[in-house]
Amino acid sequence: MSRLLDRGLAWLSDLGVTQRQLEKMAGTLDINKLATVAGSVAGGLLGVLTSLGFILALLLFMVSDAAGLAHKLSAVPAERRRLVRALSTFASGTRRYLLVSTVFGLAVGVVDVLALLVIGVPAAVLWGLLSFITNYIPNVGFVLGLIPPAILGLLQGGPKMMIAVIVAYSAANVLIQSVIQPKVVGNVIDMSATLTMLSLVFWAATLGAIGALMAVPLSLLVKALLVDADPGSAWLQPLLSAQKRSAK
Repeated sequence: MSRLLDRGLAWLSDLGVTQRQLEKMAGTLDINKLATVAGSVAGGLLGVLTSLGFILALLLFMVSDAAGLAHKLSAVPAERRRLVRALSTFASGTRRYLLVSTVFGLAVGVVDVLALLVIGVPAAVLWGLLSFITNYIPNVGFVLGLIPPAILGLLQGGPKMMIAVIVAYSAANVLIQSVIQPKVVGNVIDMSATLTMLSLVFWAATLGAIGALMAVPLSLLVKALLVDADPGSAWLQPLLSAQKRSAK
C-alpha cells in the first residue's frame, strides 16, 4: 500500500502538482486508518460467515421437522385449506429457489476461482467460496463478492491486476448473475424483479446480513401468509408475479 501511494504521488507530480500540495496530501493519508478500514471490512465478512453458519443450522432443524409437516397440515380444518396451499407453495418455491441459487453459485464460484488462479490473486479458493455465498444475495451479491479480491489484487500486483480481476468477474458474473439467473429465479419463485430488489433492501435494513441472505425466502413467506392465504388479497398476485397473467 505504501508503494502504491508513493507511485500515485509521483504520478501526480508528473501532472504538475507542486511539492507542497503533495506533502499536504501525503500528510492526510494514514496507513493505520486504512488498516482500520480493512479490519472493519474483514469483521463484516466474518459476520456474514457467522450468519451463514446460523442459517445452515436453522435449515438443518427445519429439514428434521419437515418429515412430519405433511401430517400436521392434513389435520388443519377445511376452512384453513387455503392457508395450507399457500404454505405448501411457499415451501416448494423456497426449495426451488435454493436449488437454482446453489447451482448458479457453484458455477460462478468455479469460474471465479479459475480466473483468479490465472491472474495470480492469492487465496483464490476463498474468494470463490465468497462468490458462492454472496450469490444468495440477489442483485448486489456480485459486487460484494468482487470487492475483497479486487483490493487484494491491487495490493498484490497493482492497478493492472485489480483491473484484470474486475474484468474477469464482470465477464462471467454479470452474464450469469445479472442476466441469466434473475430470469430463471423469477420464473421459479414467481416473484417480480422489482419485488426481489425491494425485499433485499427491506430485509437487509431490518435483519442485516441474515436479512440479505434470506431476503427471497422471507418475502415468499410474507407473500404466502398475507396474499396467497387471503382470498381478499388475490388481486395482488398478478402485480407481484413475474409471469404475465390476468387477475381472476
